[in-house]
Amino acid sequence: MYKKQLLMALLLFLALTAIPQVARAATITSCTLDKDKYVQGQTGYIAVTMYNDKDNKIRVTELSATIDYYYTDGVVYLQKFFTDTTLPDEIPVGQSAIYYIPISLPNNIASGFTNPTVEARTDLWRDNRWMTSDHPTSQPKLYIESPYKQLHENSQQQYQEQLSINGHLTNMMNLFVVTTIAFASIAGFLFVFFTRRTRPIPQP
Repeated sequence: MYKKQLLMALLLFLALTAIPQVARAATITSCTLDKDKYVQGQTGYIAVTMYNDKDNKIRVTELSATIDYYYTDGVVYLQKFFTDTTLPDEIPVGQSAIYYIPISLPNNIASGFTNPTVEARTDLWRDNRWMTSDHPTSQPKLYIESPYKQLHENSQQQYQEQLSINGHLTNMMNLFVVTTIAFASIAGFLFVFFTRRTRPIPQP
């Protein structure tokens, strides 16, 4: 029984070592959107930093971002965007490269959070030839703001501006009233003062 278990373990070990290992070539060290929030119909880009952590050069053969979300009417929205860099593009040993993936959102995409899948495909230079390597992925967070929130913020801003204008007008009116009262008081005082000074002195 013990010999059987040992033989099975040995066969399993040999089978695992016989499976060709995928060459690990690159990692995505940074994947960020150019805005904290987007609105419907807006364009932007995803900045992707790739690092070559191996002992030979690599090349990026494909870099894309897939947005799997839905429209305001509930229909599934699925679109794939590609980098605007001409590929393949080589990255030397121990170096990083930054790539940009332009994105554009439809005018009726639903609001909320989603995580686009950013995926890269790479080759590793080995034995004087390019070998297919890994394809690292990343999922940045994309926030699509509700258009109603923007309308609410705009109405609040207009309301605050109106309050500011009304406050300014009120202050001006108060200043006008105070100034009018002050001038009237001064005029009354001067009238009384000059009237008393010009009064004729009675003769004995």
